[in-house]
Amino acid sequence: MRVSQKGLYALQAMTMLARRYQDGAIRIRDIAYEESLPEKFLELILLELKNARMLESARGAKGGYRLRRPPSEIRLSEIIRLIDGPLAPFGDAEQLRVLIGRNDDHRALYKVFLDVRDSAAKILEGTSLADLAPNGSPTAEKARGARKRKPDAAVLPMAALAAGQQGHD
Repeated sequence: MRVSQKGLYALQAMTMLARRYQDGAIRIRDIAYEESLPEKFLELILLELKNARMLESARGAKGGYRLRRPPSEIRLSEIIRLIDGPLAPFGDAEQLRVLIGRNDDHRALYKVFLDVRDSAAKILEGTSLADLAPNGSPTAEKARGARKRKPDAAVLPMAALAAGQQGHD
């Protein structure tokens, strides 16, 4: 499984929209500011999520984006698959099952990859946006909006390593 920077941004934006689900449409500028995301890149990500029918948009002074479904009905696996593709280390689960059936020499290796995929899928399919973004009080929302957060530097290297990239010393 590979979670790209774009995938992380999508997850952050969707989590923020889940936190503010009761607030209606949120402007792109506000999402970008609150989550410390690049606004132009975020526009493209939100459009992709809208085209996949996870978000809807509203025009005008009160316009912006909002979740199309309740946060409890949107799974992390759905967002990751849309933005970054299959959850399997290479290809999809069916491709791994074919490799397991065809390749006696490496069957055990492919089985491990399938087990990793199945475990990751189980966690991601069992986790909704509501699990990540419980409805906060208005005071908590105000405090979150008042401080501009910086991306968690510890998360980014883990995402890169999960993508199969080598770390540099």
